[in-house]
Amino acid sequence: MDAVTPASPAACDEADLRAQFGAVGPLAAHKVLDHLDAYARRFIALSPFLVVASADAAGNVDASPRGDAPGFVAVPDDRTLVIPDRRGNNRIDTFVNLLGCPGLGLIFLVPGINETLRVNGTAALARDPALLEPLVADGKVPKAGLLVQVREAFFQCGKAIIRSQLWDPARHVPRDTFPSLGRILAEQTAAATVVEAEASIADAYRTRLY
Repeated sequence: MDAVTPASPAACDEADLRAQFGAVGPLAAHKVLDHLDAYARRFIALSPFLVVASADAAGNVDASPRGDAPGFVAVPDDRTLVIPDRRGNNRIDTFVNLLGCPGLGLIFLVPGINETLRVNGTAALARDPALLEPLVADGKVPKAGLLVQVREAFFQCGKAIIRSQLWDPARHVPRDTFPSLGRILAEQTAAATVVEAEASIADAYRTRLY
């Protein structure tokens, strides 16, 4: 398949986009806060899952998931978040990106609630034991975390979740209809057999979540 060539940025500016999409409604125009109010803090306390978006100094972007028991993200005050870094694959893409560009975008999800919470700001690597020790899980204190300074916080309407029917169990895909991660990685990388890769991933899920 041939690569798609993106349109030239000069062919469109913000005014063109505004003209195409129309005016922002009064609720959307005024909903952005510069802090985490009581509603945002409550939503974060209920959330077991979020997506972290970051970019490096060259503009290469990345989005990665974070998840744990509801309330795993700490909110020391209304302009600060601490996201623990649980055990992963050691790619540390987000941390590396922050070395060149501190900007960060977050989307918090709560199962069963169609609306999401978006938080934008800047972040840095957190290593202070005073910040990390309260975030212990399974008896293990995280080695590091993300210390986020909030610039914007606002709720996103639930249209995307409603259209996708994300929370509807009847829409869930049976696991056996899609290849296992072990098979995918074995075939993509040739670094292990399918049996070896599946055994390694199963062991990681069982013994190395924290």
